[in-house]
Amino acid sequence: MASSLTKDSPGPGEKTFFGHPRGMATLFMTEMWERFSWYGMRAILTLYLVAAVLDGPLEGREALAASIYGVYNAVVYMAAMPGGWVADRLWGARKAVLVGGIVIALGHFTLALPSDIAFFVGLALIATGTGLLKPNISAMVGALYEGQPSARRDAGFTLFYMAINIGGFAAPLLVGYLGEHVNWHLGFGVAGVGMTFAVIQYALGSKHLGEVGKLPAKPISPEERRSTLRKVALWAGIAVAALLIDLALGTYDIEHIVNVLAVLGVVVPAVYFFTIFRDPALTAEDRPKIKAYVWFFITAVLFWMIYDQSGSLLTIFADGKTDRFIGGWEFPASWFQSVNPALVIILAPIFATLWVKLATRNREPSTPMKFALAMLLIGGSFGIMGLAGAAAASSDTGKVTVFWLLAVYLAQTMGEMCLSPVGLSLSTKLAPKMFVGQIMGLWFLATSTGNALNGWTTKLNAPLGDAAYYTLQAVVAVAAGIAFMVAGRKIRALMGDVK
Repeated sequence: MASSLTKDSPGPGEKTFFGHPRGMATLFMTEMWERFSWYGMRAILTLYLVAAVLDGPLEGREALAASIYGVYNAVVYMAAMPGGWVADRLWGARKAVLVGGIVIALGHFTLALPSDIAFFVGLALIATGTGLLKPNISAMVGALYEGQPSARRDAGFTLFYMAINIGGFAAPLLVGYLGEHVNWHLGFGVAGVGMTFAVIQYALGSKHLGEVGKLPAKPISPEERRSTLRKVALWAGIAVAALLIDLALGTYDIEHIVNVLAVLGVVVPAVYFFTIFRDPALTAEDRPKIKAYVWFFITAVLFWMIYDQSGSLLTIFADGKTDRFIGGWEFPASWFQSVNPALVIILAPIFATLWVKLATRNREPSTPMKFALAMLLIGGSFGIMGLAGAAAASSDTGKVTVFWLLAVYLAQTMGEMCLSPVGLSLSTKLAPKMFVGQIMGLWFLATSTGNALNGWTTKLNAPLGDAAYYTLQAVVAVAAGIAFMVAGRKIRALMGDVK
C-alpha cells in the first residue's frame, strides 16, 4: 500500500499558515504545548533529583542526578524507534501522535503525586508517550511538503522548530519558579496541563491534515504481529527477571539500571542500522542514502552529547557556581533553560531566511557543511564553559557572572540552527517512503545515544574538574567538525539527488 503520509501543496485560495500548509498550524500548536510540558519537567528534573530524592554527599548526588538525567533522556528518545514502527506498521502517524499525547499527559499528572513510586511511573509514561509522538509528528510535517522544493521544506521545519522553542521558553519560567519556590510536584502538574492543551489542540485541528498520517505506510501482517508480540514479551520478561534477581541478591543499585540503559543507547542504533541494511525492501538506489545518513547520525550523537548537558551539569553549575542575584533577589537556576529557546525564537527566522536567500543565489552551504559548522560551534560553547569553570575556581566567591552561561547558550543555539531543523528535514528526504517513521525515530535516537553517553561522561566532571572536563569535550567536538568538512564531498555523493 502506498504511504498515506502525502499531501499536495495548498491550492489557489486555500488558507495557509504564514504561507505554509494549513495543517502546519495544527502540528505547530500541538508541538508547542507538548514541548511546554517536556521542557517544564526537564527544567526542574535534575534539581529535584538532587534536592528531594537522592541520598549521600552533595557531590555524589550531583553526579548521580546528572547521570540519571542523561540516561532518562536517552530512554525518551530511544522510545522514538518503536514509536516510529507503531506508526509505520500498525496505526499510522495520526493515531500514534494522539495516543502518545494522552499518555504523556497522564505521565505528568502522575509526577504531580508526592510519591517516589509515582515519580518513576510518571517518567516511564512520559518516555512511552514521547516515543509515539515525537517521530510521527515530525514525519507528518515532512509529508505536508511532499513534492515541494528542498529550501521550502527546510523553511517549514524551521517554522516547526519555532513551535518547539516557544513552548520551551515559557515552560521553565513558570514550571521552574513553581517547582523551586513553591512545590516540586506542583511544577510537574502544571507541565501536565500544558500537555492536555496539546491533546485538545491536536484533536480539534486534525481535520486540516487531510489524509496525512491516517494509514500505516507498510501495514503489518497477522504473522508478523504475532512474531513481534512474542519478541517483545521475551525481552520484557528478561528485563524483569534480571531486575528481580538483582533485588533478591540484595545487590540492586540504581547505577545498574543507568549502566544497562546507557549500553542500550549505544547498541540499539547500531543494531537498527544493521537491520535496515539487511531489509530486502531497501532498494539499491536508497542504500547509499542510508550510508550517508550514518555519517549525519554519528555527528548528531556527538552534538547532542554536549548540548544536552545544559539540563544536567550546566543547570547544576547555574545553581551553585553562578551569581543569579538581581538586586536583592536571586532568580531560579531553572530559568537559564529559557535562554536557549528565546535565542532560537530570535535566530530561527534569520537562519530560515538566510538559507532560502543563499539557495536562490546557489550559495547555500551543503548539509554536510552545516553539520560541520554545528560541531565547531558546539565545541566552541564548551571551550567557553571550560574558561567559566576556571574562572569560578579562581574566584573568591566560587561563582561567575551570568554572562558566561549566556555566551555558552548563544554558541550552542547557533550550532543548533545549523543541525537540528536541517537534520529533521534531511531525515524525511533521505528516508525511503516505507521507512519514514523509523528513520525519523533514528534521528531522535541520535539524541538518545548522545544522552546515553552522558550517563558515563558526566561522571568525569567531578574527578577532572570543570575546566579540564569541558575543554576535553570541546576538543573532541572541533575535531569532529573538521573531519566532517574533509568527508563532505564523499557524503554528498552518497546523498545522490537529495540536496
